[in-house]
Amino acid sequence: MKMCSLHRARGSVLVIFLLLHSATSFYLPGLAPVSFCEPGQTGKENEVPDCKSTIEIFVNRLDSVESVLPYEYTAFDFCAIDSEKRPSENLGQVLFGERIEPSPYKFEFKKKVDCKPVCTKSYNTNKPEDKAHLDFLKKGMLLNYQHHWIVDNMPVTWCYDVEDGQKFCNPGFPIGCYVTEAGRPKDACVVNSDFKDKDTFYVFNHVDITIHYHVVENEAAGARLVAAKMEPKSYKHTKVEAPDCAGGPMYLNNKFSGELKIGYTYSVQFVEDTHIRWASRWDYILESMPHTNIQWFSIMNSLVIVLFLSGMVAMIMLRTLHKDIARYNQMDSVEDAQEEFGWKLVHGDVFRPPRKGMLLSVFLGSGTQIFIMMFVTLFFACLGFLSPANRGALMTCAVVLWVLLGTPAGYVAARFYKSFGGEKWKTNVLLTCFLCPGVVFADFFVMNLILWGEGSSAAMPFGTLVAILALWFCISVPLTFIGAYFGFKKTGIEHPVRTNQIPRQIPEQSFYTRSLPGIVMGGILPFGCIFIQLFFILNSIWSHQMYYMFGFLFLVFIILVITCSEATILLCYFHLCAEDYHWQWRSFLTSGFTAVYFLVYAIHYFFSKLQITGLASTILYFGYTMIMALIFFLFTGTIGFFACFWFVTKIYSVVKVD
Repeated sequence: MKMCSLHRARGSVLVIFLLLHSATSFYLPGLAPVSFCEPGQTGKENEVPDCKSTIEIFVNRLDSVESVLPYEYTAFDFCAIDSEKRPSENLGQVLFGERIEPSPYKFEFKKKVDCKPVCTKSYNTNKPEDKAHLDFLKKGMLLNYQHHWIVDNMPVTWCYDVEDGQKFCNPGFPIGCYVTEAGRPKDACVVNSDFKDKDTFYVFNHVDITIHYHVVENEAAGARLVAAKMEPKSYKHTKVEAPDCAGGPMYLNNKFSGELKIGYTYSVQFVEDTHIRWASRWDYILESMPHTNIQWFSIMNSLVIVLFLSGMVAMIMLRTLHKDIARYNQMDSVEDAQEEFGWKLVHGDVFRPPRKGMLLSVFLGSGTQIFIMMFVTLFFACLGFLSPANRGALMTCAVVLWVLLGTPAGYVAARFYKSFGGEKWKTNVLLTCFLCPGVVFADFFVMNLILWGEGSSAAMPFGTLVAILALWFCISVPLTFIGAYFGFKKTGIEHPVRTNQIPRQIPEQSFYTRSLPGIVMGGILPFGCIFIQLFFILNSIWSHQMYYMFGFLFLVFIILVITCSEATILLCYFHLCAEDYHWQWRSFLTSGFTAVYFLVYAIHYFFSKLQITGLASTILYFGYTMIMALIFFLFTGTIGFFACFWFVTKIYSVVKVD
């Protein structure tokens, strides 16, 4: 049994399955529309040489909300075709676990097909191999595994009515369903009243496919496909060799033994649609997504709250600081200087190098690399440069950017390590290259070892692992060394005030100005502005739902940066007023603590929203969640440090220090 690689979550932090509106006045490379013509219409084919008459259906991996492990199409012993070469996959597709293969489902444009046989699968439970195939098929139906078919780079959807008269279009459809021993129909078995036998599986061995097309009159000859919908059905064909798609459902009792034949068939019809244009053909899927209206309202509500709080923080900070700076600058006499209080008292210690400056500088370098990668990726995604038809483009873009951004990582780590008074530049560069990426890769590799130990093909292929290592060692590491070279070569960061030789004693702090309470409180506000988006992102990763609102995600990203900065600055100011000048690590950990809330929420999501069972699936979930939490910790922590560094430098450069 071959399982496709499970990497929906690998290496991705805030992204997951890619769907964007591609309505533009030009066509991006590789995303040009395909024209289809009826077979035999030579006139049109002469006008448009690329006009196709055969429509092919490609099949992707199967997945389930009740299991993290996806499986290849051939693992379930469905009708397959071995003679054709499978489409090549890019790095992003492999990381997402996509396994696209050709299928025997092929038909001519505008040629109606009724109950055409595809293949017949025979099973004999007395044969171990057949019994294993049948047991695996029953397991797939029990866990509600879903097909994912593709026509013209577009998902084949199953549209059905939900509550309030709305229609939901699912980009997948089940392989079958199960009625429990108590007679309760599970999952898709509720759609048909004939599915009522207890402890019985029903196989969806027939599909009614409806292709919607739009005739293009002005641009090119032929037609373009704008929608592909289907309806799964179950038929126990009386004559498997000459099926008529009539009769009762194809059932399989859980205690069945003996010989069984399952005939797979399909029907096709074509419908002309003059309202849907090719550029907006994804809209009917996106508009039917569940919780879409809730998401819009919740996001807007969250943005209003966060913007209001951010405005309040900014107003308090500006007014308070303005008065402080004005008062300090008016102190001309020695007696006034002796009566200094507040944050000016620690001006001789505020830029004192922190403990573990090596580790902090390495974290800052890696965090800068992640921040730029996320910003550029989300920026291109919300502009529409990463199209849904170009599968895996988002993940490929993120990985390539991370590799190419080794230079700013090395530069930032070197600059701050030098400003902290560090001299072990070789150790600093090596840790920047290998510490954080090494932890991520080690976690990633352990997940693969677990899958390899079970003999599962869900592990990443060895060739892809070699390719990722080559990108890391041959491109990212040298670029990090180049950045570190320029960082160490440049003169150290000049601080606006001198550092005293003898450290000032920090007075006893109240509960609210101690490090731990401040750090714990600092991550609440940033997490509050992302947890709504976080729900939908986790849904796209683990519940296999489409995520396409990258415009909102980019906006939330910007607000997260602002909120992390303001919350950290506010707490930093309070600690400086309490004469505690150890702000470097505290600023990093204050905003970085948002990742702890993210981890807690991910644990809550696992137990309250998911139906995942099995040790392997649980280990995979928490293994990849730890990777995302680490990346998020470095990202938010770096934002907090840079905001506090700018704030401290700014306020001590505008006051007169004797």
